[in-house]
Amino acid sequence: MHDKSIQEMRQHMEKSLRVFEDELKKLSTGRANPAMVEDLHVDYYGTKVPLKHIANISAPEPSLIVIRPFDKGQITVVEKAILEANLGFNPSKDSEMIRIAVPKLSQERRKELVKVIHHKAEEARVSLRNIRRHLKEEFEKKKNDGELTEDDFHRSQKEMDTITHQYTEKVDHMMADKEKQLTTM
Repeated sequence: MHDKSIQEMRQHMEKSLRVFEDELKKLSTGRANPAMVEDLHVDYYGTKVPLKHIANISAPEPSLIVIRPFDKGQITVVEKAILEANLGFNPSKDSEMIRIAVPKLSQERRKELVKVIHHKAEEARVSLRNIRRHLKEEFEKKKNDGELTEDDFHRSQKEMDTITHQYTEKVDHMMADKEKQLTTM
């Protein structure tokens, strides 16, 4: 039971880490990246769907994103979704595709993005601590009910602290990498 709970904690923390990683991918670094737009929701015949489900998205150049909707009749709808997302992009379209020139970042915008990165990293850390707290409460209840010995409880606490620390370090490392990517361009 103990090992299963610890394994579930790892899985939840891994999922939290992936969410943080996805959030970082969406941040503009002045370099074109399909992840910046692929999850935008587009009104596709009355249904909101992610852009990546209705179009081919690529970055053929460091400062250009190209979107080719599978249904060419949806180009105007896709363009509207990009404009409404307020990403700071000015898309241009023709009959086949939409081109987005990704603007270079100003020093001021870089500083703003560093703050956003720090905020998202703190949200990830809080999520990790909440996962740990939830399992700790579960183990405390089992200890109080006599299902877990005092030694097993403390051993579990130590293992949970170690795992939480490992995942927090991963968040910090990912944050530092993204920050470095922003400031060295």
